[in-house]
Amino acid sequence: MSKSKGNVIYPEDLVEKYGLDSVRYFLLREMPITQDAIFTPENFVERYNFDLCNDLSNLLNRTVSMVNKYFGGQVPSYPGTLNDVDKELEEFSLKQIELFDKKWNDYEIANSIQEIWNLISRTNKYIDETSPWILAKEEETKKLASVMYHLIENLRKIAILIKPFMNDTADNILRQIGIKDESLINWNSLKQYDRLEGLKVIEKGEPIFMRLNQEEEIEYIKGLMKK
Repeated sequence: MSKSKGNVIYPEDLVEKYGLDSVRYFLLREMPITQDAIFTPENFVERYNFDLCNDLSNLLNRTVSMVNKYFGGQVPSYPGTLNDVDKELEEFSLKQIELFDKKWNDYEIANSIQEIWNLISRTNKYIDETSPWILAKEEETKKLASVMYHLIENLRKIAILIKPFMNDTADNILRQIGIKDESLINWNSLKQYDRLEGLKVIEKGEPIFMRLNQEEEIEYIKGLMKK
């Protein structure tokens, strides 16, 4: 970027339209701290739509909706690992936390954030693997309860992991899944998997990121770069 080329973008302009957390996420994810990086409107909108809206926001919204639909909003208690799918998810989650911690402490910020999104993707995959809508029809109540617990627990972990750079988003996730106890939000609780009791999600899920019209938003950002 250079003013002479007329392709400068000011973060404040992006924050005003798209919010602080989405801009922080993009900058930290796309721009290594040790070298130059590239900003394009296309990349920004793509990250927003796919990472924040499709991956993270949809995971939260689907989970809250299912807990309301199948359990009246009450989060089931931890049932243990009923099957290999539950066990694999727990092991994967703990592994991702360790990877994130190591890379974050080594200042590999972009790579550490990738580890969080690996966890988000794996949690989304867990929904497809367990098919809670089928479990509900077959009245597999215990298995369905396990799925809901593991989804809520992973959202708690995700919220804690993103909190250092997406504070408002993290707080919104925790509010929607009913977590208020400070002991369930601190870093030391990340490796615990069986502490959630008596939680109630909000009655109607609220999307934390809304999908952008790709063409319109790319042109809007290009316009900002010509000012």
